[in-house]
Amino acid sequence: MPGSDALRALKLLSRSSGGLLSGAETTTQRCLTKSFSRSMATEAQSPVDNLTREVPKPVWNPEPVKATLYSFPSMEPLRFVEYPRNHLLMPLRKDILHRAVVYEGDMTRQGTASTKWRDDVHGSGRKLHAQKGTGKARVGDKKSPIRRGGGVAFGPHPRDFSTELPQKIYDQAWRIALSYRYKRGQLIIVDNEITLPEGATPHIVEEIFKVNCWGRHYGRSTLITDQPNEELFETVRHVGEHAKILDRRDVDVKDLLETGRLIIEKQALDRILSQHSRDLKNKPAKALY
Repeated sequence: MPGSDALRALKLLSRSSGGLLSGAETTTQRCLTKSFSRSMATEAQSPVDNLTREVPKPVWNPEPVKATLYSFPSMEPLRFVEYPRNHLLMPLRKDILHRAVVYEGDMTRQGTASTKWRDDVHGSGRKLHAQKGTGKARVGDKKSPIRRGGGVAFGPHPRDFSTELPQKIYDQAWRIALSYRYKRGQLIIVDNEITLPEGATPHIVEEIFKVNCWGRHYGRSTLITDQPNEELFETVRHVGEHAKILDRRDVDVKDLLETGRLIIEKQALDRILSQHSRDLKNKPAKALY
């Protein structure tokens, strides 16, 4: 019996030691496997991160718009000139054009119409006849609005008709109108000044418009110059049925849309675009800390 007990004790000890060893080996293998997998993952991710950081961001550089310059009055093509897309290739916005035209129309209204109310009319305030006993309708004084020579009821008085429009919206309307003309082929840019030969008569001007299909049968034309020329202006006014001529300072958005085409000097066009591009030049304010 003592021998059998000793044998059982040895078997139990071997089993327990084997279990402890196997458990230790398993724990060691797990630790090594985790650390090895982490190191491999770190080594595999680092090149990807570097590649992601080195990829440059795409930059969109739109191509400029090309316009043809002509020589007046021969209308011979001379060269191409480039303009930014946000100057001559803007999308059509009828709502902005409508707001600009209404704004310009309101600014030109004088608002000086004035009438007299019964208090402003000169005369006595005495009642014309008694209220009762005459058999006539009851009346007041002679300044009543229903009597001849009396005041005007609800008549106009001097007022300001001008409306407000943000400057950025108004500048966009100018460029939208020019872009509309450019996309329809109705913007003719003259490289030199719009001048006529010496001693030119209105008949010669009329022939120039007929040859180039600018007359009233094809829609009137608008000539825009950078500097006023009285002789040129007077000659073109004689053929007013075919065209009208304006100085750059007298042009509005409505004038750009009113006739069939625009014939404008390059210098005048550049100054108009420069004057009405303030919304593109202003940069957003940055916070100062």
